[in-house]
Amino acid sequence: MNAGDSPETRAARATPPALLDLSTYLLSRVGKTARGRLATRLAGRGLRLWDMAVLAALADFGPHAQRELVVRLGVDASDMTKVIDQLAAAGWVERARDPRDRRRVSVSLTPAGRTALAALDAEARAVQDEVLAPLDAEERRTLHALLLRVHREL
Repeated sequence: MNAGDSPETRAARATPPALLDLSTYLLSRVGKTARGRLATRLAGRGLRLWDMAVLAALADFGPHAQRELVVRLGVDASDMTKVIDQLAAAGWVERARDPRDRRRVSVSLTPAGRTALAALDAEARAVQDEVLAPLDAEERRTLHALLLRVHREL
């Protein structure tokens, strides 16, 4: 091993070749690295990935019942309550009782939440640029298209 090797080169040399032949292993490693980097950036803002996921779901799909967000995002109901509480305290989401069913709580994105989401999206794209730095623009588009195709079949 050369002293001038990058951390990625050293890690690749340390990884058993049998694992490097598995795309699922590589996806897992790259995903773990990307997720960790994004989580670190969000933590600097006092946020978690679930906070961004809730804001994105509300921005993309509109107001949701809190229970629907639990199902859509696969978050435990008690964890979702904590996320919504934090986002509401920041003024990024609003809760309202459904006039047709008072037991149902609808959550919607505020203008401040939309602004916060834009900043979080910029953080996520910066991490994406770091992780995908070895690829040119066309390779990134191809990778994205292939991952999207696999994702849609899961």
